[in-house]
Amino acid sequence: MKKYILALDQGTTSSRAVLFEKSGKAAGVCQIEYTQIYPGNGWVEHDAEEIYSSQLAAAKGVLEECGASAEDIAAIGITNQRETTIMWDKNTGKPVCNAIVWQCRRTADICETYKQQGLDKFFRDKTGLLIDPYFSATKIRWILQNVEGVRERSERGEILFGTVDSWLIWKLTGGKVHATDMTNASRTMLYNIHTLEWDKEILGLLGIPESILPKVVPSSGEIGVCESSVFGTEIPITGCAGDQQAALFGQKCMNEGDVKNTYGTGGFLLMNTGSKPAASSHGLLTTIGWCIGDKVTYALEGSVFIAGAVVKWLRDELGFISSASESGKLALSVESTGGVYIVPAFTGLGAPYWQPEARGVITGLTRGSGRAHIVRAALEAIAYQTADVLAAMEEDVGRLGTIRVDGGASANDFLMQFQSDILGREIIRPENVESTAIGAAFLAGLACGFWSGMDEIVSLGGSFEKFTPVMSAKQRKEKLAGWKKAVACAMQG
Repeated sequence: MKKYILALDQGTTSSRAVLFEKSGKAAGVCQIEYTQIYPGNGWVEHDAEEIYSSQLAAAKGVLEECGASAEDIAAIGITNQRETTIMWDKNTGKPVCNAIVWQCRRTADICETYKQQGLDKFFRDKTGLLIDPYFSATKIRWILQNVEGVRERSERGEILFGTVDSWLIWKLTGGKVHATDMTNASRTMLYNIHTLEWDKEILGLLGIPESILPKVVPSSGEIGVCESSVFGTEIPITGCAGDQQAALFGQKCMNEGDVKNTYGTGGFLLMNTGSKPAASSHGLLTTIGWCIGDKVTYALEGSVFIAGAVVKWLRDELGFISSASESGKLALSVESTGGVYIVPAFTGLGAPYWQPEARGVITGLTRGSGRAHIVRAALEAIAYQTADVLAAMEEDVGRLGTIRVDGGASANDFLMQFQSDILGREIIRPENVESTAIGAAFLAGLACGFWSGMDEIVSLGGSFEKFTPVMSAKQRKEKLAGWKKAVACAMQG
């Protein structure tokens, strides 16, 4: 009997690897940060080779930490930062340029052109998405237009496109498998979420050759085999999902109406909407939650571009804190922000505003404003953005109940209490906040028989903490009004 499922969790700022036991507990975790590249205003890139090398190093690191070998692993599950776009030479394996990250806004002008042509409904009806630089489609178009020779090589069948999952699968299988799962495909703005295929009409409009696209497979099933040269023996790859969908599955949001919020680099509120896609009229996205066998589960999603990344900004760019854990203590050292608000629209605003030209602002500064006030305002901004998304979701589907939380920043008690206060509802935080990684592990483990079925997964226990609101309705209303004013300033660009 194999002991573990290996989850590869390739995130925006770090690559993580987690070994999960049959009990659902993490036996070990290894995390490696990698380089963020900012070549221009609002532009964000990664080195695709460094993405792979850091992910491989994390996987080998967790095996070493646990004293485990590849022989102990039943299967690999992959979860990844979504929408980030990589194009590479299919013969040499060499990327044609740096990966264009989901946060990158360089294609705002391309998107604006399509909007002016009145194509919003065209894209929305087919893909469930809004026209925005966030998604992969216009990033591919930009590479085809701006990287010398790539269009010609693509038309000759020499170039492949993939989101990060496809890149990892291709590398791990020694170039034998070029695939993506349905959740990642649904984030490209090229995939028809109703017919469940790449949309030829969209491809024609954007001038994207279909030959560069990966095969779309279920989120749980036989995807490929990791070559023995990687870990010393062959290991099946049987699970794959974009990070937010993996977290929805990892939080066991198996029933229609279940909601989770992930606090990672960005913030992502997702609701399971069952077997039918739910349309939004308030700036939310309709997406695929997961696919097991031939059964597709859909989700409604609100995306915040900058959540935990604002804490990294406090640490790395401002030098206000030396570690993320310090932020909560510093925030609690003052009674309030003293009227200071931060809107971290560093790469525009996501749901429900969708303003790619918005930029970050700090408002309400006085002579008495200090480091602690600004740190507290940054943490509160994460909660305010979530409140905006939740309000939009409730406009679409009615009042939501308890919200399950996960992701790195959910470990911050100050933030979770403020989130509960500003939403006016209960927050549940599981003991294990590795929901993204365990979601990938569950999908892989179901396919290879490591877990017998959904009932066994749901039965896996674990303790949790509850945060309940203590803020008065009057205070909540005043704080949200101040936030709205600050957002209006940010939207002026």
